[in-house]
Amino acid sequence: MRFLPLSMLLWLTLCGCANAGETIRVLVQSSPLAGSQYYAVAELWSQIKVGDRLSLVREADNRYDRKAVRVEWNGQPLGYVPRAENRAVARALDDGEQIEARVSRLRDDPDPWRRVEFEVFLDL
Repeated sequence: MRFLPLSMLLWLTLCGCANAGETIRVLVQSSPLAGSQYYAVAELWSQIKVGDRLSLVREADNRYDRKAVRVEWNGQPLGYVPRAENRAVARALDDGEQIEARVSRLRDDPDPWRRVEFEVFLDL
């Protein structure tokens, strides 16, 4: 599958070449879930499915990371966007951008950093 460059997608949107009312979804990043060992992932594991929607919750007052973004599934905290990858997501949330996250991969792995992967999308 080939993706159009972001500049081309923006141009199509701005010039009105996209169908009226059509949303264009751009993949912003794909990340492992950080900190899942401290949350309910083990208890919820059998219920979480690839493609499930995740909520991204900004934690600007987090004492460990001022750019922290918590990841939730059906209101249950699962972990965080990794610190090394959270700047763009935090900025988008702070700016009120329409972003969405989905579970992209599940692995039964002893390493908690490899169990859940998710993707973040920007809707234009």
